[in-house]
Amino acid sequence: MTRTLFHGGRVFDGTGTPIAQADVVVEDGRIVEVGAGLDGDVGVDASGLTLLPGLFDCHVHVTGSGLDLPTRLEQPFSYQFYAAMANLAATLDCGITTARDAEGADLGVQLALERGLIQGPRLQISISMISQTGGHGDGWRASGNHFLYGLPYPGRPDGIADGPDEVRRKVRELLRAGAEVIKVCTTGGVLSPRDDPRHRQFSPEELAVIVDEAAAQGRAVMAHATSPAGVKNAVRAGARSIEHGTILDDESIEMMVEAGTWLVPTLSAGHSLLAMADQGMRISPNALAKAREMTGVHRESVARAYAAGVKIAMGTDSGVTPHGENLLELRLMQEAGMKPEDVLAAATSSAADLLGVADDQGTIAPGKRADLVLVDRDPYDLADLKSAIVAVYQDGVRVRG
Repeated sequence: MTRTLFHGGRVFDGTGTPIAQADVVVEDGRIVEVGAGLDGDVGVDASGLTLLPGLFDCHVHVTGSGLDLPTRLEQPFSYQFYAAMANLAATLDCGITTARDAEGADLGVQLALERGLIQGPRLQISISMISQTGGHGDGWRASGNHFLYGLPYPGRPDGIADGPDEVRRKVRELLRAGAEVIKVCTTGGVLSPRDDPRHRQFSPEELAVIVDEAAAQGRAVMAHATSPAGVKNAVRAGARSIEHGTILDDESIEMMVEAGTWLVPTLSAGHSLLAMADQGMRISPNALAKAREMTGVHRESVARAYAAGVKIAMGTDSGVTPHGENLLELRLMQEAGMKPEDVLAAATSSAADLLGVADDQGTIAPGKRADLVLVDRDPYDLADLKSAIVAVYQDGVRVRG
């Protein structure tokens, strides 16, 4: 086996240890040594660079490419899969070597990545988002027409279900289709046309069934939740993560800390939605009004959750936001009061913990996958970290730079 030596650089290993000078040796796609004065068969000069673990994005939509509905209505059904190839490549360009898709990507997309037919981050899939009738995932419009961002087909079941029996069947359908995590909407949302992000969705009984059915097959639940009522119901039911957490009160934060529930803030979503509207993108006036109302309070909620000790992992909502701009989230997390080292941990070791892959990824340590990102400046300077990326390695293979 060839030993590749990364020498002369500094290492942020994701474990909480301060950045320090160190060599890293990679063999057969794995890190085998980290330390000083190491040797190898071939060398990579990392002088002046810092090595980071491969980054994570825990909330993406790789088959989605923006919010312009007229444009999407004119695109052939299969276009989304070819667009996903470009979206995955743009994500990898950000140094993101592992991601969790929060609706859209199916088993075929995942297998194409695993078998090397296309290039991008490893992908944990949820396939479809479970929503009640009239909920965040219901595409009914006042005109009587339906528009779903993820049109159902054999590999992607429809996500609408009502009542304990229907939601149980829906979870089973998604698991049968290959879902590795179950996503459910416990509140309304910003982009959905006929609901309110402050209102709860699904009863506690329905949520308990969803979590129990997922757990029966060793799967976790991620909950789209934008207001306290929905957050609390999700935490009580046993959801592993709260997605967005736009409005958090003291009780919901306390419950998350006590239960060990993760927060995936997706601050980029509201920020980018407002920016796209300012640039002239056609966005529903109702959605735009909700985004303007929620953006400021969202940052305050994240700041309070962080101060209270809620576990946080990085996620962007890319697909709603532009792909390839994922690392904007790092700056927004810092602006919400997070320390730079905690932001980087949220995008590496903490994210790996959330996704259940911490034994394999998320830190630079012997035995871990050789996912490495080399940057040419202080990685705690998060204003535009993407521009500092010199090279990206996935399983020891240079895939970017």
